[in-house]
Amino acid sequence: MWSLATIILSLILLIFLAFRGFSIIIIAPVVSLFVIVLNNMPILETFQNDYMGGFVNYAKNYYLIFLFAAMFGKFMDDSGAARTIAQALLKILGKDSKYKVLVSIMVICAFLTYGGITLFVVIFAVLPIAKPLFREMNIPWHLFLASFFIGIGTFTMTMLPGTPSIQNIIPINYLGTDVQSGAWIGIVATIVVLAINLWYLKFALKRSEKRGETYASMKNLEKADGENIDKYADKKLPGLILSLTPSILLLVLLNLFKVEVLYTLMIAVFVCSIIFWKYIEKKKETINIGVTNAVLPVVNTSADVGYGAVIAATSGFAIFTDIMTNIPGSPLISLFVATTALAGITGSASGGLAIAMETLSPIYLDLGVNPDAMHRIAAIASGGLDSLPHNGAVITSLVVAGLTHKDAYKHVFVTCVIAPLVAAIPALLVAIMIY
Repeated sequence: MWSLATIILSLILLIFLAFRGFSIIIIAPVVSLFVIVLNNMPILETFQNDYMGGFVNYAKNYYLIFLFAAMFGKFMDDSGAARTIAQALLKILGKDSKYKVLVSIMVICAFLTYGGITLFVVIFAVLPIAKPLFREMNIPWHLFLASFFIGIGTFTMTMLPGTPSIQNIIPINYLGTDVQSGAWIGIVATIVVLAINLWYLKFALKRSEKRGETYASMKNLEKADGENIDKYADKKLPGLILSLTPSILLLVLLNLFKVEVLYTLMIAVFVCSIIFWKYIEKKKETINIGVTNAVLPVVNTSADVGYGAVIAATSGFAIFTDIMTNIPGSPLISLFVATTALAGITGSASGGLAIAMETLSPIYLDLGVNPDAMHRIAAIASGGLDSLPHNGAVITSLVVAGLTHKDAYKHVFVTCVIAPLVAAIPALLVAIMIY
């Protein structure tokens, strides 16, 4: 029980350090050392075998996927293709009311992420569109985070079948499944999470209007406006059909032809480099930055997984696993709870999911749980408690948008923590009934 208590204490320390602004790259080994010492584990041996073992194994399995996904996103960004798609969607969806603007931003973000573009690219593509709209419609800027995170961090990340997100790819290596696995489970979860979040957008908007909040009422908005310059203002953009081609190709190869995800991303990057070449001004810079953009996300997540590997080596984790696997009812329920908890501990959907698949998937497969159901339930489970305040994507998005946790984290918590956890209930019921 002491060992289990040290795991909880390490989580508190991890969240505290994240709030203090430290990078997960340094937090993970520091918190791992905390766990190692309190559990009387050999320091050097545990770091070399467990921490670095988890770190290197994750990097080995997913670095190339991160690499080509980052390059794909950079080509779509620098060519202006992502911007063209966003503008076209805005014209279709309309902007004649505040609520429509919020929904439009959500749909744009969802469309781009489902098309294979990473959230770090999406926020820079959407901000120059969102800011003038919010200013023109006098919508409080903190509501941007609600629309943004519904679009990038819920149904397109973990729920919809066929999404090229890393959370939908990780289970494949462990379960022998594919990106379409557990389709009906994911569709049910998507419907529920959208219903909750669309209601919340309307509720949050009405509440802000009652409070008399305006676009200009944000104290730190001047700084944010100055930092978000529209780089597409004088740029010639590719046409809509051309802009959509790489994302459509990616989804068709991945879902219809069942091409392995790494090959799919490589082909998509190759196509982007050909059709967008003339639209990219600094070609060498685009390639170099696209490559380096892969490094930080994969190192961050690998560091998280390394910390998880240290946790998994403790006697407390054995107690945790025993508690999880003995939860009454279907094993899918305990798999969901365990994966959700691991994602919360690490503050990372992909990190928590990777740890769950590495340590728990053999146990559940031995219990005879259907791999397709495991794939979708585990993916959905990774997208709940991961979005606690110490999550890297949350911190980065707040900084880029010029907001603080106090300004806007409440929207992230409702849309990306509460809504996915509630949506998981009917998803689990469908999984248990079908599988």
